[in-house]
Amino acid sequence: MTLNLHDTGLFSEIDLQFAGFLARISNRTDPALLLAAALVSRATGDGNVCLDLSTPAGQPLGEENGPPSLITCPDRSEWVAGLRKWDVVGNPGDETPLILDRSDRLYLFRYWEYEHLLARKIEEWSTLGILPIDEDRLRKDFSALFKMEETSGPDWQQVAAVAALTRPFCIISGGPGTGKSTVVGKILALLFQRHMEKPPKIALAAPTGKAAQRLGEAIRLASENLPLDGAVRQRIPMDASTLHRLLGTLSGSPYFRHNAGNPLGVDVVIVDEASMVDLPLMSKLVQALPVHGRLILLGDQDQLASVESGAVLGDLCDRGRYHGHSAPFCTRCETLTGQVIPQEAGLAIQDSLVRLETNYRFGSKSGIGVLSKAINLGDGEGSLSILKEGRHSDIRWVRLPELPDLARTMRKTILSGFGPYLKAENPEEAFPRFEAFQVLCALRKGPFGVVAVNRLVEQILTEEHLIRPEGPWYAGRPIMITRNDYNLGLFNGDVGLILPDPESGGDLRAFFVLPDGTPRKMHPLSLPEHETVFAMTVHKAQGSEFENVLLLLPDRLSPVLSRELIYTGLTRARKRIEVWGREEVFVEGVKRRIERSSGLREALWEK
Repeated sequence: MTLNLHDTGLFSEIDLQFAGFLARISNRTDPALLLAAALVSRATGDGNVCLDLSTPAGQPLGEENGPPSLITCPDRSEWVAGLRKWDVVGNPGDETPLILDRSDRLYLFRYWEYEHLLARKIEEWSTLGILPIDEDRLRKDFSALFKMEETSGPDWQQVAAVAALTRPFCIISGGPGTGKSTVVGKILALLFQRHMEKPPKIALAAPTGKAAQRLGEAIRLASENLPLDGAVRQRIPMDASTLHRLLGTLSGSPYFRHNAGNPLGVDVVIVDEASMVDLPLMSKLVQALPVHGRLILLGDQDQLASVESGAVLGDLCDRGRYHGHSAPFCTRCETLTGQVIPQEAGLAIQDSLVRLETNYRFGSKSGIGVLSKAINLGDGEGSLSILKEGRHSDIRWVRLPELPDLARTMRKTILSGFGPYLKAENPEEAFPRFEAFQVLCALRKGPFGVVAVNRLVEQILTEEHLIRPEGPWYAGRPIMITRNDYNLGLFNGDVGLILPDPESGGDLRAFFVLPDGTPRKMHPLSLPEHETVFAMTVHKAQGSEFENVLLLLPDRLSPVLSRELIYTGLTRARKRIEVWGREEVFVEGVKRRIERSSGLREALWEK
């Protein structure tokens, strides 16, 4: 067959260049190979780790909900057989541009290698079994740190602590309010109590600067409420960094200073917001750990996956399935804590995974809690019913107005949400007021996307004389840093406010809040890349929480609209949320789950 990928309009320039590169080094133009190369490049750009050939095989190419192109992909068996004849396509373990595995998944070599190295390291950790511990000492420490309360089921925080202390690799998963930060504070205390004579070197990290700051703050608050010896409390680390900074970013390079040949000088790494970590970064992290190093991941497996390739936390947790624990782990857990947990014969990785079940923020009467459970089940109609029935004061449904009426309909909400911080007299007063409200959008572009909504909010606030946007910077403008600047100590996701500075004669300065809660200021001209954030995308809001949220959904279905996005937006609210949308769009969005092609889950869970 003849093939002209340029005319389809379905591929980016990098997809086409990669297909052309394979054609050149193969010394022959094979349409099936060119098509596979362009498709696997596009799949990786869309967040997949690989291309599952069974999905496009035999199907016409085309965008979702768009007309099909004139190109139809080959039959699966014919396509696979043809690809295996080429030198540029190899089996797992070969060093070829493309890797085709036994399940007909096609990888770019570097992504196959990222996945393979990560899976191999986790399997290695899983087979190490239980690390040596002093049971009598640890039992006493557990009794001192954990309240022995009567519960209807296991205290999963204690189970998580057992896993973290007895396994070289541990994942503590749970939604907002389930106590992930609380239990990590106790894990840190237990680690230092066990090793007072030789304290372990522990690194705290997160994917973004904002998430790192919140991790440090949460551990500080948790440790303050624990009955600890002063020497132990003093040793608990509270400074967290971004993962890129921990690994040592090299300017202009995709590589890090720390790797398998130059490992990190730490004993334990604790990573928060692990759902945001993509496959390449997670793989590089585990390779950079020393031989004795241990890894503890914290995250919510139901949240949005990383913007880049993979859904690593979901794959590691075997998302959608529940697993018990091995008999030896259950016995050890009962011995140390008295907790009796479900037992299940299976794989060793099960003992490294603990899901926190009790929500201390969103109880059984919380609308946010009830709604989030329905959304995670994919129950679109039921979720909409919960939103619209009016039984819960912390959730509210508003039918999305027609575009010409959007500004009028939003005005009251915008003024009540942003008015208080714009009337603050100083930065110390402005920041907590600003963090009390946020507009979240599903999309970046379009009439209901971030760019348009930010302009709309500026218009409303200008008309009420709350802001005067007469230049690139104006008093009250909220900004988000979009590029890391290690020299300035500003990181992607950091949020600041442009405010008058009394110490500079009222001139405008950009203010940020340091981890200890004190404000920091700098001239706006020195800022790295940034954008206005009266409204931000749900993706950008990961790692942040707000008292009240307005979640603005689009007026029609979009490929990015899914239950993970809606759940993530919902759970950014600590107290109250309004969801604005169209009924049919919301219901279909809740029913749709993000599925990213990957072999990681199969490598770890399907033995």
